[in-house]
Amino acid sequence: MIQGVVRIRKLVLAAAVAAWVGVGMLPTVVSAATSPAKVAKAPKTQKSASAKAPTKRSSASTKAATRKVTTAKATNKKVVLAKSSASRVKVQMVAGKKPTARQLAVRSQPRKVEKAALVRVAAPARLSMGEQLGLRTSNDRLDLNSSVALVIDQETNEVLFSKNDAAVLPIASLTKLMTGLVIADANLDMNELITITQDDVDTYKGSSSRLAVGSTLSRGEMMHLALMSSENRAANALGRTYPGGLSEFVRLMNFKAKQLGMTDTRYVEPTGLSSLNQSSARDLATLVSVAHDRPILRSLSTSPGHEVELGRRTLHYNNSNRLIKNPEWEIGLQKTGYISEAGRCLVMQAKVAGRQLIMVFLDSTGKLSRIQDAERVRRWVEVQTELARPALRPQG
Repeated sequence: MIQGVVRIRKLVLAAAVAAWVGVGMLPTVVSAATSPAKVAKAPKTQKSASAKAPTKRSSASTKAATRKVTTAKATNKKVVLAKSSASRVKVQMVAGKKPTARQLAVRSQPRKVEKAALVRVAAPARLSMGEQLGLRTSNDRLDLNSSVALVIDQETNEVLFSKNDAAVLPIASLTKLMTGLVIADANLDMNELITITQDDVDTYKGSSSRLAVGSTLSRGEMMHLALMSSENRAANALGRTYPGGLSEFVRLMNFKAKQLGMTDTRYVEPTGLSSLNQSSARDLATLVSVAHDRPILRSLSTSPGHEVELGRRTLHYNNSNRLIKNPEWEIGLQKTGYISEAGRCLVMQAKVAGRQLIMVFLDSTGKLSRIQDAERVRRWVEVQTELARPALRPQG
């Protein structure tokens, strides 16, 4: 009977196991029943896995933060290194790295100082002497731009137009007309070679020259460039190489002016860059009339252009007076000039309406103003000449 009871219990236990398998609890029960050690270790394994997961996340975030710090340090280091080569070497020395020879060489160079922001300030324009004397405020019937003007009939000496013609002002490169006159009257060898030296390099503000020190040209070419294109170094070289030197040449310039009755005129150098070279419109009209009698001065001053060979270079020069290429003009002699103290200047001998005229314009404003004044005077003279002609009487 006891055996029967045991058998019944086994059957009940088997039925219970079968029921547990149906609800999915067998592994746990079996493990608990068959392997207590494994059951004890299972929670430990789960706990270890759950503990490791946060550790990985923490490690990833830590690495990301570390990378950010490293990047920030590297960025800061780049900024420091970009400041100066000396800082670059200093950072490497602190880091325990040996700087390269190139960096050490750069370190020895003076530190570059950052330039402050440039502030452009409009400087007041330099007033010409004519403007300082109030000559530009004077009006005239032709409404000229020039402060001083004089138009004379060369053959009759009749004054056709005048404006402040007695004012004594700087004459700029009109000086070169007297320079050419002294050279022409000296009968020097025009083929003699002259070399530009450092003594011909002027220190006047705003001056320019295309003849480098060491350039060698003939005296004739030097005078050609001085009269046609107002080449400053060429003009100075003409005076410097004159027999007796530059001081003797300037003395002869003033002596020639005195001989011609130019009492308002004074020269201190042969280029006109000095504002101390001064004259009046009346004196300049006399100079133009005398210079016009010298064929070489007529030819060179009215040349449209000229090329000079300087070693492997060829320099092309143009006439500084654009009216030379204008077919409406018949110009026998001319010279332009400009410095701040003198303004734009122009003297000419030209044939207008069948009359040989001498024109002088001083202290004009703007690059084209003196040309415009000359055109205005030419048209005015043409109209006046036409009106002065007697009317033709009908024949028959």
